[in-house]
Amino acid sequence: MKERSSIDPILEGNLTLVRETIESACNAVGRDARQVMLQAVTKTVEPQRINQAIALGVRCIGENRVQEFLEKKPYLTLDGVEAHLIGHLQTNKVKQIVGEVSMIQSVDSVKVAKAISDRSLQAGITTPILVEVNMENEASKSGVAADELERLLHEIHNFSGIHVRGLMTVPPILRTEYEKRHVFSKMFQLFVDIGAKKLDNIDMLELSMGMSGDYREAVMEGATIVRVGSAIFGRRQY
Repeated sequence: MKERSSIDPILEGNLTLVRETIESACNAVGRDARQVMLQAVTKTVEPQRINQAIALGVRCIGENRVQEFLEKKPYLTLDGVEAHLIGHLQTNKVKQIVGEVSMIQSVDSVKVAKAISDRSLQAGITTPILVEVNMENEASKSGVAADELERLLHEIHNFSGIHVRGLMTVPPILRTEYEKRHVFSKMFQLFVDIGAKKLDNIDMLELSMGMSGDYREAVMEGATIVRVGSAIFGRRQY
């Protein structure tokens, strides 16, 4: 544990507020807060501040870019901490990231899944992945369309170098609680429906949804991972 004097009090206060919000959201719908993993999104955040968050109990971080994570990793205190890739992954970056993170959350095509599987087999490992779903078919976002998800899963279920552990989504920017919960509810139902099909090598264990502006609603609708960046670290500095 870092000395208390070296911990940014604003960061500590932000983390406390986020954790309290998650607990409150769980209580509101009868969930156990231990069912929800808080993932600190560290895009553009320097290693020193990430390590402070880890010292304050963060046990999962998420990075958007392969190169940024690889540059930071030697300076991070990751013992007992999961690191996930949560940004769009191009096939030419697969060799660099496989084996470097605990999970890849942003798989959205057969091509990427196959590349991850092949590289994992070469490395003698199995890589946990989530399949990214574009719930509202937004042209500006990655992810497989909801009505194409089952087809994709059938195509990748026999790739032995990966293990599908669930789904991930990045929802549209919505204003009201009702709108947010409606989208997350649809995502949760898709998660449940896929799980009921009991496909080989496809386990619906994790549902990653909700970010700084809507993680409360995501928790209320069944998220098991919430990806929170600016609400913890403050506005990004590019």
